[in-house]
Amino acid sequence: MQPIRSLLTSCCNNTLISVNGLSVQFTGTNLFANVTFNIADHDRIGLVGFNGAGKSTLLKILCGWQEPESGTIVMAAGQTVGYLPQEMVPDAVGTVLDEALTAFGQIDALECEQERLTAEIAERTDYESEDYTRLLERHNEVAERLAMLGGSRRREAAEKVLLGLGFRHSDFDRPVAVFSGGWQMRVELAKLLLRHPDFLLLDEPTNHLDIVSIQWLENYLSSYSGAVVLVSHDRTFLDNITKRTIEITAGRIYDYKCPYSEYVVQMQERRASQMAQLSAQQRQVAQIEAFIERFRYKATKAKQVQSRVKMLERMEKIQVDEVSSESIHFQFPPAPHSGKIVVEAQHLGKAYGDNQVFDGVDFLLTAGKKVAFVGRNGEGKSTMARIIVGDIGDYTGTFRLGAGVQLGYYAQNQAAMLNLDKTVFETIDDIAQGDIRPKIRNILGSFLFSDDDIDKKVKVLSGGEKARLALAKLLLTPSNLLILDEPTNHLDMNSKDILKNALLQYTGTLIVVSHDRDFLSGLADELYEFRDGAVHEFKGDIMDFLESQNNTPRTPRTQSTPSTPSSPSTLNTPGTPNGPKTPSAGKAAYEQNRERERERRRLQNAVKQKEQEVEALETEIASRDEVLATGVAQSPEFYKEYQSLKDALDRKMQEWEDAVIAAEA
Repeated sequence: MQPIRSLLTSCCNNTLISVNGLSVQFTGTNLFANVTFNIADHDRIGLVGFNGAGKSTLLKILCGWQEPESGTIVMAAGQTVGYLPQEMVPDAVGTVLDEALTAFGQIDALECEQERLTAEIAERTDYESEDYTRLLERHNEVAERLAMLGGSRRREAAEKVLLGLGFRHSDFDRPVAVFSGGWQMRVELAKLLLRHPDFLLLDEPTNHLDIVSIQWLENYLSSYSGAVVLVSHDRTFLDNITKRTIEITAGRIYDYKCPYSEYVVQMQERRASQMAQLSAQQRQVAQIEAFIERFRYKATKAKQVQSRVKMLERMEKIQVDEVSSESIHFQFPPAPHSGKIVVEAQHLGKAYGDNQVFDGVDFLLTAGKKVAFVGRNGEGKSTMARIIVGDIGDYTGTFRLGAGVQLGYYAQNQAAMLNLDKTVFETIDDIAQGDIRPKIRNILGSFLFSDDDIDKKVKVLSGGEKARLALAKLLLTPSNLLILDEPTNHLDMNSKDILKNALLQYTGTLIVVSHDRDFLSGLADELYEFRDGAVHEFKGDIMDFLESQNNTPRTPRTQSTPSTPSSPSTLNTPGTPNGPKTPSAGKAAYEQNRERERERRRLQNAVKQKEQEVEALETEIASRDEVLATGVAQSPEFYKEYQSLKDALDRKMQEWEDAVIAAEA
C-alpha cells in the first residue's frame, strides 16, 4: 500500500495534519507500526524517544522529505510546512541580511509584479477598455496584498530575528560563507522563522545556540501562531515551549497532554503499571497451567481443563514497552592533590586582529571549585579555556597555573579531533598506560562500545559515538583541573544526566563551558559571564543568574557597573567574595523583582491585546475585499467605511509595534 498525501476535507477545523496507520521499517525492524495521531493548528509538541527510535525520521515524513511504507498523511488545504534538519550543508552565497531576506520570496514576487503592472499602466492609453480596468484592479490587489504581508517592514523583521539569534548589526553585511557551520545554521533557522509556516518542524534547533539565543527562541516559539513540533535533548527548552509530548517507543507512540518533565513522571507510572499488570497476568497463567497439568488426565475434570486451555488461548498477552538498558556509566579517577590556587590571571587580554575579545580580566580559581563560563557565542569563553590549557599563548597580561595542577581538557570540537583512520580500540590503546591497559575493553563497554564496535574505524561513528569516545579518553589520565567545552553536544538526556552525576562526584576543580541550562543547574555554584569584552562574576546557580538577567537592565559597555552583592561584578578584584545580603535588602530586591515581573506581564498582555485587535481589523478588511472582488459597485458609505478600517489598521499596527518595543525594552 502506497502512502497517501491529500488535503483535509472532513476533519476538525483546527486540524493541520492527520496521520493514519503510518508504518516504517528500517533494516527489517519496525520504526513505526500503524501509528495514528493528529496535529492541531496551535499545538506545541515535543517528540521524544531513545536515540534511533525514529524521531528525525518522523519529522522527515511529516515534511515530505521521506515516504513511509504505508499509511496516509492528510494535510489541511493551503497550509505550509517548514523544516529545520539537525544537520545540513547551507549553500548561501550572499550576506547574512541578504540571505535572511530571501525568506520573503512571496513579497519579492509581488513587488516584481507591482513594478510590471505599474510600467504597463503607464504605457497604456485605452483607459475605457475592460482590459485596462482589470489591470487597475490587479494592481490594487497586489498593493493590498503587499500591505497585508508587511512588505515594507521585512528588513526590520529580518534584523529583529537575526539579532535574536545572536548576530550583531556589524554581521549583517558580512558574507554567510565566512561564518562557521553553526552560525550558518542560525541563518537557516532565521529564514525558516521569517517564512512563518503554519507548521514548524525543528530537529535539535538549540545545538548551535547560546543561552541568550535559546531564551529568545523560546519566547518566539511560545507566541508562534502556527503549530510547532520539535526534537530536542534540552529538557528546559522542551518544558518552556511544549504543552504536549509524543513518545516513540518500540514502533508505537504514546501521546501525553503535558510538557516533558510531567511526561517523564507519567511515563514511569505507565511502565510501572504495565509491569504490575504483566506480573499479575504471569501469576494467573502459572495458576491456570498448574491446574491444567494437575487434572489433565482426570475424566471428571476434563471440562474444567478444556475451559482453562481455551482461556489461555484467548488471553491477550500484556505488552511492556521496551526500556533501553544502554547507558554510559563511569566515574572520574580521584583527583591528585594540587595547591590551593589553581588558576590565576591578572589584566588578561586577548585580541584577534582588531577584535578585542576581552581585556583587563582578573581571574582567581581555587582548588575544588566548580564554575561555569556562560555568555553569547564569540565573547571569549572557549578562548579563555584554551589559554588555560596552553593552546593560546599570545595574550596580554599575566597568567599562571598553580602548583601540582594536572589538566584534563575536552575541547568543543574534541570529537572532530579524533584520528578518523584509527579504530575505537586503537584510539584508547594509544594513550592507555600501565595497569589501565587490560581494562580498555571494560572502559569502552561502559561507554556503550561492544565487542563488535571496538574494531570500527572512528570515521564511521555517529556524532554521539564520537562524543562518547572522546569522553572515554578523559578517564585514562588522572587530572585535578578538568575543563569541558560544550561536553553535552550530541549526548542524549540519559547520557547527560550520567555525565553530570559523575562531575558532581569529581573531587578536582571544574571549569565547564555550556549553554545547557538543565546540565549546569546544580552543577556549578559560581558563574563567569563573558560579555562586552569583560568577564563578570556571579555567585549562584545558573537559574539565579538567568533570573537576574531578566530582571536587571544591561549596562552599556561605556559605563562602569558598581559591584553589588545582588548583581554580577566585573572581575577586577580576584578572590573578593560577595558580601551577604541583609534581610531588608533581600526583601526589597524581592519586591522589586515582583514589580518588574508584574510590569513585564502587563506589557506582554498589552501586546497580545493589540494583536487581537489587529487580527479583528484584518478579518473585517478581508471580508470587504471579498465583496470588492465580485466587481459589483458598492455604495459610497461602503468605500468610506472600507477606508476607515484600513486607517484604523494602520493605527493599530503602530500601537502594536510600540507595545512590542516597550515589552522588549
